[in-house]
Amino acid sequence: MKRHILLIEDEVNIAKFVELELKHENFEVTVSHDGREGMDHALINNYDLLLVDLMLPSLNGLEICRRVRKQKNTPIILITARDAIIDRVSGLEAGADDYVVKPFAIEELLARIRAVLRRVDGEGNLNSKIVMSDLSVDKHAHQVFYQDNEIELTKTEYDMLVLLMENKNKVLSRDVILESVWGYDAETETNVVDVYIRHLRRKLLGASHLIETVRGVGYVMRL
Repeated sequence: MKRHILLIEDEVNIAKFVELELKHENFEVTVSHDGREGMDHALINNYDLLLVDLMLPSLNGLEICRRVRKQKNTPIILITARDAIIDRVSGLEAGADDYVVKPFAIEELLARIRAVLRRVDGEGNLNSKIVMSDLSVDKHAHQVFYQDNEIELTKTEYDMLVLLMENKNKVLSRDVILESVWGYDAETETNVVDVYIRHLRRKLLGASHLIETVRGVGYVMRL
């Protein structure tokens, strides 16, 4: 069965180019040139992945991410002309799984799409639960609990937590976390990992101490 991608991009030439390339790679593609219309498509229909431009008429890409995340876990890749770290972090915090900076090579975009879809497929094959002290993850239900209270995490925060818990007592470098969670190597952007660790610790409440910082290396989860 073909994977169905929703492309929300107001630049018609770029949208047409990406649409043709995706179809050439055997994806089914729906295109919207308006933010609000695209968000309606994303909420009403089921897609395997959303490609969302950051700057859109009617509704910007960040707001689309936020609203979709309240209802669905559909993978989202942001397409943005903004290359600043704060803009990238804002996109990830809004619920995006990845981002591509314009101008981009179509090979890079396709690689990012495949990486995100591989992570989603991997989650579908996961079984059992992970438990550390009063913190538990139900990988089938995609839920996290602390002392029987559910903790709401973004997709990226959840992926990072599962990675750390599945590698408990093993120190993971920032590069390894970046590659495993975001699906690509970006040495100059490892500070994004630190930002997400801070968010994760804050949300884990009494279990935040389980995530330890190993100075000069990365992070580890220990009982």
